[in-house]
Amino acid sequence: MAKELVSIILPAFNSSKFIDSTIESVRNQTYKYWELLITDDGSTDNTAKIINKHQKEDSRIKLFILKVNSGAGVARNNSIKMANGKYIAFCDSDDLWLPHKLKKQIDFMKINNLFFTYSGFEIIDENDVFISKVTSPTYLTYKSLLKSNKIGCLTAIYDTHYLGKLYMSNIRNRQDWVLWLTILKKIKATKGLKESLALYRKRKGSISRNKFRMIGYHWFVYRHEMKINLYKSVVLLFQNIIYHIKKNG
Repeated sequence: MAKELVSIILPAFNSSKFIDSTIESVRNQTYKYWELLITDDGSTDNTAKIINKHQKEDSRIKLFILKVNSGAGVARNNSIKMANGKYIAFCDSDDLWLPHKLKKQIDFMKINNLFFTYSGFEIIDENDVFISKVTSPTYLTYKSLLKSNKIGCLTAIYDTHYLGKLYMSNIRNRQDWVLWLTILKKIKATKGLKESLALYRKRKGSISRNKFRMIGYHWFVYRHEMKINLYKSVVLLFQNIIYHIKKNG
């Protein structure tokens, strides 16, 4: 199969503790036709210095710096704007990719004629200790994704030749979910790999740990981002809460 460029979008903010390992996991990919576009979101630590070290060793790595911290959505959009690849992939500055992640997923997209895919992933803590495994749904529709975000951002890839360049919302949280919903609203349905191809790092104080704030973000997505009417938003929020209760029960 012909090799086509993958643009990897990575936002970074005060990520000096983990970003070295994250970049190494990208550089270790068996699929070599990629560019890594990192937008530093106003870091005050050694994040940029660590990135610069990798830049000197690998010309596929590009660094952009925002003077004012603006959130992950803005940082990702800055990198997407600069991207040259047919495919857009996402990775965060504390996550890790397994070496065969890109190759398996790009092959999967080509074989199945897909324009947006995702995969399973594992959750680790700040010390790289395994917490749990997240198995992705084999088949996903816009309607099912509305009930809950079942796509890990670190696993998502979309095809710009078919969809065009699509950007994230500038909201501080759940901007990735809004983008997946936007894509699935266009293509109706897609498939993903159940196999775990990445490691998501769960950190203390992360937004996902605060359940009440999460409910508020979900409501905002339904009403303000996706423009869903009041009644349907209430129903979806209730379904979302039930889903997470069952999932964590």
